[in-house]
Amino acid sequence: MTQYGRTPDAIAALSPEEYYVTQESGTERPGTGALLNNTEPGIYVDIVSGEPLFASADKFESGCGWPSFTKPITPAYVSELQDSSLGMIRTEVRSKHGDSHLGHVFPDGPRDRGGLRYCINSASLRFIHRDEMEAEGYGDYLDQVEG
Repeated sequence: MTQYGRTPDAIAALSPEEYYVTQESGTERPGTGALLNNTEPGIYVDIVSGEPLFASADKFESGCGWPSFTKPITPAYVSELQDSSLGMIRTEVRSKHGDSHLGHVFPDGPRDRGGLRYCINSASLRFIHRDEMEAEGYGDYLDQVEG
């Protein structure tokens, strides 16, 4: 099994926005994320640790301004924590091994697909196209990718 983790080199390689989002629990401006309108087949991994987080087959257009997914690829790679910042109670989503802030999960997703909306910052993710997944060590997840 592949080992995923947080390394000083991975943290140092982050852009200022990626650092702000993943390490300081920030949020990119709605509608600005590079992966918001991505419809290519593949998976989305933690930009820090490489943990496989979400599949293109589970991505949907929610209209919220951030990439939205109905579920994680492997729930064990995602931690959900209570977040009471900004005067409201939400459920924060973090990567398990990288401890990167990813976004939040809400109970207003498509009912026919489980009812959840994982609202995720593009800056916390790296997209790996289906054609590159095997070469990058993610071949086990090809069955979760459209196309």
